[in-house]
Amino acid sequence: MAKINFGGVEENVVTREEFPLEKALETLKDETIAVIGYGVQGPGQALNLKDNGFNVIIGQRKESPTWDKAVADGWVPGETLFPIEEALEKGTIIQYLLSDAGQIAVWPTVKKYLTPGKALYFSHGFGITYKERTGIIPPKDVDVILVAPKGSGTSLRRMFLEGRGLNSSYAIFQDATGKAWDRVIALGIGVGSGYLFETTFQREVYSDLTGERGTLMGAIQGIFAAQYEVLRANGHSPSEAFNETVEELTQSLMPLIAENGMDWMYANCSTTAQRGALDWWKKFRDASKPVFEELYSEVAKGNEAQRSIDSNSKPDYREHLNKELEELHNSEMWQAGAAVRKLRPENN
Repeated sequence: MAKINFGGVEENVVTREEFPLEKALETLKDETIAVIGYGVQGPGQALNLKDNGFNVIIGQRKESPTWDKAVADGWVPGETLFPIEEALEKGTIIQYLLSDAGQIAVWPTVKKYLTPGKALYFSHGFGITYKERTGIIPPKDVDVILVAPKGSGTSLRRMFLEGRGLNSSYAIFQDATGKAWDRVIALGIGVGSGYLFETTFQREVYSDLTGERGTLMGAIQGIFAAQYEVLRANGHSPSEAFNETVEELTQSLMPLIAENGMDWMYANCSTTAQRGALDWWKKFRDASKPVFEELYSEVAKGNEAQRSIDSNSKPDYREHLNKELEELHNSEMWQAGAAVRKLRPENN
């Protein structure tokens, strides 16, 4: 484990150079990794582990769309694809990758198969951090570990196939065997992490819930909508408003920021853009910071978790979710976006 300086603060990180794939394979050579859940993170992590040479099986409900998806991805019923209970019995490491609501529902089944010495693996700290609300309280004689890729399972898989890695956090909640650190790092390397940085289950879920509601999804959509609506109200066409709000950011500027940082991107824009950005960014920070402070407080209190649990457990949850997603899909801004994407050179 190396100490890396991030903006003047040292953090513990593990790289693929100091813990190579060969070491990860040796560490887990006697383990059977049972991936429970084949939705958002399951496919990417499971396929990467399989391609890297680990012993992986899938546990999924029979006659479900995700069972069929697993079969389409090459998992073989009776060999590498099993009903959940059978996979739980076979697995020595249980990768618990169902949705947060799904984890709550299936937990009584999972708990029965957590025999001494097994490892229970998460990619989100939700179930453990809010265990009083979720009821997910592991037995004391199993390792409880976390690897959280900083992106979707789709991105994890895509970057793996491109020979790249997606950075991940890792955490140990419970080390019952004395092998939890080796297990979690080996799994982190196995699923395709670029590097692994240390966290806790609580910090992971606090940052994750804040990020999803903030700059990753909620805040960015809110900012997009606000700018788009102001431009449209002042006579700009849908195409112009969308290009200036979304397309230029995602297609031109974000790749530059990802490669070299915001400071480099500022330095390589026009002097007019530099001056305006430098004058206005602190105003946006000051306007939005109180919202982020309120958001973080709601996450830390457990209120956001409870809202998610209450909402996701309703029988008509999916129906209401689809209506809300349909509102986004049908908005003028994202209909304009669909038209703009079709006009990109690679689509013609």
